[in-house]
Amino acid sequence: MSHPLDRPVLSALCGARQASLAITTGAAMRFSPGYATFAVCPDPVPQALDDLVRLDMPEGLLITVEAQDMAVPQGMVVTKDAILAQMVLTAPARFSRTDIAVEPLGEADSADMLALATLTEPGPFYDKTHRLGDFVGVRHGGRLVAMAGERMKPDGFTEVSGVCVHPAARGRGYAGAIIKAVTDRILSRGERAFLHSYPDNAGAMALYHGLGFVERARVNMRVLAKG
Repeated sequence: MSHPLDRPVLSALCGARQASLAITTGAAMRFSPGYATFAVCPDPVPQALDDLVRLDMPEGLLITVEAQDMAVPQGMVVTKDAILAQMVLTAPARFSRTDIAVEPLGEADSADMLALATLTEPGPFYDKTHRLGDFVGVRHGGRLVAMAGERMKPDGFTEVSGVCVHPAARGRGYAGAIIKAVTDRILSRGERAFLHSYPDNAGAMALYHGLGFVERARVNMRVLAKG
């Protein structure tokens, strides 16, 4: 592994901050169910990949994110294969508006967060995903209409994730404001912020480039289910 973000799942589950969330079966490991469905084989040889099939997966799927393509284990099928743009931010995000009230989100907001993520589908989001890191949001009339937070945490890096805005609240600058709040906190800890996006999502890519994110690499995302 030449760079920690070439294998972000492995780097996170072996890192100081999220090793406690690693569930291991043989030579395979995954995030604890309820937090995330990301899984990895530290040494992706065929025998080790077979252990992915034996991992507990109450969600019915596992997701791998790797710079290199990986063989599909026997007994599993690919339900989605995609290339992601991996983007990194090393300086404060370029977003100067201060008129948007961004507030911290916590356990008391978990039901609202899950409901917004279920509606907007920013990526896999489960009942404990909000506990992976700090989340912030914007409320309008008491209703949560935008949120973003932290997910994978390889040493020296933190992933920005769960970025979503209610369809009725888009076009108001909320996405930029919440990403700014999340990344400012990450950079203040001396870490670098990163995220993943579909490169053909023109709106998202324009937003991230405008905030100052720079593409570092393309990585393979694969969704696996038992065959």
